[in-house]
Amino acid sequence: MSGANRIAGAGRLTPAKTVRFTFDGEIYTALEGDTLASALIANGVHLMGRSFKYHRARGVLGAGAEEPNALMGIERDSARKQPNVRATVQEVFEGMKAVSQNRWPSLALDVGAVNDYLSPLFVSGFYYKTFMWPKAAWQKLYEPIIRGAAGLGISPDQPDADHYSSRYVHCDVLVIGGGVSGLSAALTAAKSGASVIICDEQAQMGGALSYEAGVTINGEAGFDWASATAAELGGMDNVRVLTRTTAFGYYVQNFVALAERVTDHLADPDPEQPRERLWQVRAKKVIIATGAIERHMVFANNDRPGIMLSSAARTFLNHYGVAVGTKVGVYTANDSAYETAFDLRRAGVSVEAIVDCRDNPGEGLLSTAADLGIKVMTGHSVTNTKGARRISSMTVVRNGGGGAKTIAVDALIMSAGWTPSVHMFSQSRGKVAWDAETERFLPGEYAQDCVSVGACAGTDDLQASIDEAIAAGTSAAKETGGKRAAKLKISGEGAGNWSGGVAGSAAGAGPDTTVKAFVDFQNDVTAKDIRLAVREGMHSIEHVKRFTTNGMASDQGKTSNIHGLAIAADALSREMPAVGLTTFRPPYTPVTFGSIVNHGRGQLFDPTRKTPMHDWEEEHGAVFEDVSQWKRAWYYPRVGEDMHAAVNRECKTVRAVAGVFDASTLGKIEVVGPDAAKFLDLMYTNGWQKLKPGRCKYGIMLREDGFIYDDGVVARIAEDRFHVTTTTGGAPRVLHHMEDYLQTEFPDLNVWLTSTSEQWAVIAVQGPKAREIIEPLVEGIDLSNEAMPHMSAREGSICGVPTRLFRVSFTGEAGYEVNVPADYGRAVWEAIWERAEPLGACAYGTETMHILRAEKGFIIVGQDTDGTVTPQDAGLSWAIAKSKPDFVGIRGLMRPDLVAEGRKQLVGLKTKDPKTVLEEGAQIVADPNQPVPMKMLGHVTSSYWSENCGHSIAMALVADGRAKTGETLYVPMPDRTIEVEVTGTVFFDEKGERVNG
Repeated sequence: MSGANRIAGAGRLTPAKTVRFTFDGEIYTALEGDTLASALIANGVHLMGRSFKYHRARGVLGAGAEEPNALMGIERDSARKQPNVRATVQEVFEGMKAVSQNRWPSLALDVGAVNDYLSPLFVSGFYYKTFMWPKAAWQKLYEPIIRGAAGLGISPDQPDADHYSSRYVHCDVLVIGGGVSGLSAALTAAKSGASVIICDEQAQMGGALSYEAGVTINGEAGFDWASATAAELGGMDNVRVLTRTTAFGYYVQNFVALAERVTDHLADPDPEQPRERLWQVRAKKVIIATGAIERHMVFANNDRPGIMLSSAARTFLNHYGVAVGTKVGVYTANDSAYETAFDLRRAGVSVEAIVDCRDNPGEGLLSTAADLGIKVMTGHSVTNTKGARRISSMTVVRNGGGGAKTIAVDALIMSAGWTPSVHMFSQSRGKVAWDAETERFLPGEYAQDCVSVGACAGTDDLQASIDEAIAAGTSAAKETGGKRAAKLKISGEGAGNWSGGVAGSAAGAGPDTTVKAFVDFQNDVTAKDIRLAVREGMHSIEHVKRFTTNGMASDQGKTSNIHGLAIAADALSREMPAVGLTTFRPPYTPVTFGSIVNHGRGQLFDPTRKTPMHDWEEEHGAVFEDVSQWKRAWYYPRVGEDMHAAVNRECKTVRAVAGVFDASTLGKIEVVGPDAAKFLDLMYTNGWQKLKPGRCKYGIMLREDGFIYDDGVVARIAEDRFHVTTTTGGAPRVLHHMEDYLQTEFPDLNVWLTSTSEQWAVIAVQGPKAREIIEPLVEGIDLSNEAMPHMSAREGSICGVPTRLFRVSFTGEAGYEVNVPADYGRAVWEAIWERAEPLGACAYGTETMHILRAEKGFIIVGQDTDGTVTPQDAGLSWAIAKSKPDFVGIRGLMRPDLVAEGRKQLVGLKTKDPKTVLEEGAQIVADPNQPVPMKMLGHVTSSYWSENCGHSIAMALVADGRAKTGETLYVPMPDRTIEVEVTGTVFFDEKGERVNG
C-alpha cells in the first residue's frame, strides 16, 4: 500500500510502481512520481516541520515552489545531504532519507515549542532592542546563542560527492513557464521558425492543468493536451524542453539563469550525469508565463498542520491521487476554492462546509454545491482553529456578529485569491503597476525585451490567456527572424473564475485583536507584527519587511508579501501602492552552491593557466610561481644551484650574452576600428593619433581618480588596428575598464575590443646577441637598427609562422618580443633556443625579469604602485600628453591633493652595507630614535640583490622622495636598523645606451 489516503482511480500515478523511503527514521511507501509532500499526506502524515521562531507545528501549505513550511533534509548517504529542500518539490526515490528540521529532540516533541508560550518576549523587532546590556554578555552569552539558533537545517559536514555542470546557450525565444500560456507561446514561436527554449520547475509541463480537472483544450483533457504539446515540442529540432528547471535569475540584456535538477529524483543516478546543471541563457526575446500564486487567508491559528491552500489540495487529489483529509473544511474569498471542494466531494471525500466571507459567490457555485450536498456558509468567516499536531476543528462566525460555531475537520483548505507571479518581470528591472480595478500589481513598464502572458500578466480567462500567448509567440518569432507565421487555433474551455479575493487580515484578526494570525509562515510573522512595525515608525514596506522579516524567508514572501502590504497600508490609512512593494531579487527559489559553482571546484576552483611553452619549461627544470591564474617559470636552476645562484647566473647571462623569456602571459587586447586611435587617446595618458603604423609606445592607464591603473606597450599595426599589452594580472580588468567606457561614456566611437591574450604566444629575446639569435629565423623583416629601431613593430614570419615582431625591452638590453599564434609557440621557442643555447644564452624566469627591470627603474603596477600613485609620483610625467584636452583621469590629476607637496614619490635606495637586501614592504623613517609611534615616510616596494651592479638595489615610495636624493634614511627592522641612501631609480646603464644594441 502507498498510503491510506490514496484514492483508487484518482490521480495520474501508477499504483504498481512503488518506492520506499524514510521520514525521521520511519519507513513509508510511495508511488513513483510522488513528491515527498504528497507521499507523506498519502500516509496520513501532516506534521512535517517546525516554524523558525516559535517552533510551532507546521504542515504543507502549498504544492510547489511557494511552500514555506515543509522544508526537509534529504539524504542519499553520509556525503550526500542537502538541507531546506521543499517537500512539495522533492520527488521521492527508492531509499531516500528525509529528515525534519528545526526541532529537538523530535518533531512531535520539540523542546523549542516553549517559544510559542514565550512569544510575548519575541515580538517583531525584539532583537533590535535586546542584547544591549550588559556589554560583556554579548560575546560570551548572546552571540553564541543567536548563532546557534540561526538558520534552518544542518549544513553538510563532508565534501560534496556529486558533480555539477554548466552550459551557455543562445536562443531566439525563451519561455519561462510550462502551463497553458507558456506551451501555447512556445508552440507558436517554434512553428514560426524561431529557436525556442521552454522551462518549467515541475517534473512535467502543464502548470495549473495538472489539477484543473474540468479544463479541455482542443477537445481533450487539459493535462493530456499539455503532455502531447510538450512531446511535440520535444520532437522539434529548434526546441529544447527543460522540465525540473527553474528560472531563478533574470539579468541584463536578456540573460536568464536556469537551474535544472538532473538526477535529484533518481534512486541510482548515472555517475556520469551531473546532479544539477546551470543553464546560462541569452535570449533575443523572453516570454514570461509564470502564472499566479494562491494566497492564504489570514486568521487566528491559520498555521496548523492540515491547513493548506486550495490549489495544493486540488493538486494532491487530481495529480497524485491523494486526499488531504476525510473531513475537509473550506475557507475562501475566491471562487477557485469551490472547484477544489467539488473535486474532493466527487472523489468521495466529505466536505463539511464551505465558509465564504463574501455574500455573493460566483454564478452557479451554490447550486453545484447543493447538488453535491455541500453546505455553503456565505457571509461567514473562520476565526480560529484547534488541534495540536493536526487541525481538529474550525470556528465559524457570521460576519458582523453572531454566535460561533465549531465544525470538526481534519483538513482546512483556503483561498484569499491569486497574486500574479511578477518575480521574473521585476528581476528584469521592469516596473510593476497597480491595477486599481483588480487590486493587484501587474507588469507595467518593461525594461528588457520580454513580455508577460497569462495569469502572471493579470489575464484570468483561459481563452484570453491562450490568445495572448499565441500573439506573443507569433510576435517574438517575427521579431527574432522567424521565416514563417504559424496559424494555430487553440481553444480552451471549462476553467473556473480565479478573479477576486481579499488581501490582508480576515475577520477576527483585525487591529483590535492580539491573535496569532500568520502572514509569513516560515518566519512566524503575524498580522499584529506588521501593525507593530507601523506603530514603531516603519512607514515604507521595505522598512516593515526588515523590522518584521516578512518576506525574508527562503520562500521570499511568495504567499505573504501582498498580505503584509495590505495590513501595513490599512494601519497607515493609505492605499497599497503608496506604501510600496518589496523588490524581487534573484534567486526566485534557493539554488545550491553546487549549481552556481558547477565546475569551479577542486583543481578548477581557480583555473590553472599554462603557456604554450609550459611543458618545455617543465622539461628543462623550471621552478614555477603562480602569477594571477598563470603558472610562470620563476627560475631555471642547474645542478647544485639554489634559487639565488640560478637567478644571479641568469641576470649576468642576459646582460652579457642574451636570454629567452616566456612573456605569453601578458594581457593582449586587439583594438580595431576607425576610431581606435581616438579611443586610446581617451583611455591612456599618452597621445596615440600621431603614432605611425609600425611603431610602439609605452602607455599609462589611469582610473577616474587619477591613480595608475595599468601600463603596457601598445603597437600600432595599421591605421585602424592596435595591439595593446597589459600586465599579466591586469588583462581582464583592463578589458572590462575599456568596455565599460566604450559602452557608457564613448558609445559614439566606432571601435571593437577583442581579448587575444591566449591567441598569441610571446617569446622575449633580450641581450646583446638577441638580433643574432633570431635574425636567421625571421623572414620578410629587416632587423637592422636603421630599419627597425627600438619601439618598432613589424609583421612577417619566423620559422615559416606568421609573427608580430616588436623591438621592445623590459630589461634595458636590445630586445625583441616574438608574437606567434599560440599553437606554434613551443615550436618557435625551440627553434630560437636551438640558436640561443650554442651562443651561451640562457632561458630565464620571472625573478630574473624582476631584477633586470628594477636595475633599469621600470615599474611594476601593483608592486611599485599601490592604488594611490599618480604618474607624477612614479616619475612618469613624461607619459602624460600635454596637448590632450581629455582622457580618463585628467580631472582626477587636477585635484589639489594630487599635486600637493609631501606626496610619496618613487625613488631608488642603496643600503650603506651593499650586501644587505631590504625587505619589501619595510617602513622608512628619517629618525630611527624617535619615540613610538614613529613618523613613517614611506615603504620599500621592490628590493633585490643585483649581481650586475654588485650590490643590493631597491625602489621605494617616500614622501617628497626626489627632494631627498642623496640623504640618508633608515629602515627599522626587529633586529636592527638599516641605513639607506636615497638615489634615482636607474641603477644600471643610466644613459640607456644598451637598448639600441
